[in-house]
Amino acid sequence: MERVADQWIMRGISRNDPDRIRSWRELTGLINKIGFIPLFANEAAGFSVEEMVTPFCWWTGDSETDPWMWREIIAGEGDVAYGKFFDNKAGFISREWFPYFANARRDGYDFDAAWDDELIQRRYKAIMDICEDGGLHPGFELKPAAGFGKNGYKNFDGCMTALQMQTYLIIRRFERRRNKKGMSYGMPVAYYQKPEILWGYDHVTGAYREEPQKSAQRILSRAKECFPDAAEAALRKMLRQ
Repeated sequence: MERVADQWIMRGISRNDPDRIRSWRELTGLINKIGFIPLFANEAAGFSVEEMVTPFCWWTGDSETDPWMWREIIAGEGDVAYGKFFDNKAGFISREWFPYFANARRDGYDFDAAWDDELIQRRYKAIMDICEDGGLHPGFELKPAAGFGKNGYKNFDGCMTALQMQTYLIIRRFERRRNKKGMSYGMPVAYYQKPEILWGYDHVTGAYREEPQKSAQRILSRAKECFPDAAEAALRKMLRQ
């Protein structure tokens, strides 16, 4: 996706291309096969869902054909993780590959261990303390509950993105807000949760046995294997290596 003359232009392939992804089920299968992929096109050629679907299917509101709707369905299914994992932008990571991302991005640290070693700022801990209950928390509730606001901590959105990039949080569900009468309104909002709640602590930390840099190299090698047309520098940028 790129902005040209104040308009967003979507990349993609022909409706008739036999290789295009046509449903959220096909996309889930692809993610599980490849291991991970960003949602939108970027500097790494081919390394996105956007480049695997037709550009005419976005934002139609049809859950069967709209990739923007697919991300909501896939996040809710919980078979793969969804969140801002790629250069602060959204994408998917399979259950199989998530432990390697966790090891590489966390540098082998659990959140509490990083806090104990003074590697984490208090504003991040304020968010994670709320998420310790294992529930699903929408951003609009997390922000005031964690003490962000006019007279509190700053840059809530940046903190939430950082926690996703470090794999401490994932987006687990999308849901529209409700008014006092119980009627839904507005755009669907993201609900966050620790990945350990979805897949278990032992699985998420399963790659801690190897050096974080080895996990990072494993991820890069897989990306180069699956997306040979992408420049290595662009892949490193998206993978934060």
